[in-house]
Amino acid sequence: MRIEDAIKQRKFDNIWIKALVNLHYTSNFYSDLLLAILKPYRINDQHYNVLRILKGQHPQAVCPGYIKSVLLNKRGDLTRLVDKLCQKGYVARATNPTNRRMVDLNITEAGLQLLQNLHTKIDTFEQLKHKLTIEEASLLNELLDKLRE
Repeated sequence: MRIEDAIKQRKFDNIWIKALVNLHYTSNFYSDLLLAILKPYRINDQHYNVLRILKGQHPQAVCPGYIKSVLLNKRGDLTRLVDKLCQKGYVARATNPTNRRMVDLNITEAGLQLLQNLHTKIDTFEQLKHKLTIEEASLLNELLDKLRE
């Protein structure tokens, strides 16, 4: 669907504003799909992102500062995010054995299992494969990277 039809706006000040609105709308579209998948598990996109970061480092422990530096969405309080994941049993928190002022975070088996369960549901994003060719997806990645330079 064209952005003009999606937001019922026929005219934009210029092509760059249209591109920015289109980017924002599309990002929200896919965020909403993800949030709908995560809702039954009572976690949000940031929790999911933290779990994926921890899984990527597993079995090594990670400090909160590292997580904060690579979070996709830096809004909110990381301590609260981690607290909720610990309460749900998805993340284990421990004092660093070499520096007692540091905290080590690890994904638990329950967290790994949750991600495995979610992976099968989030395969709905496979629709991108049906909408974009490999070349188009590669170009999209290059253009998005370029926007952040």
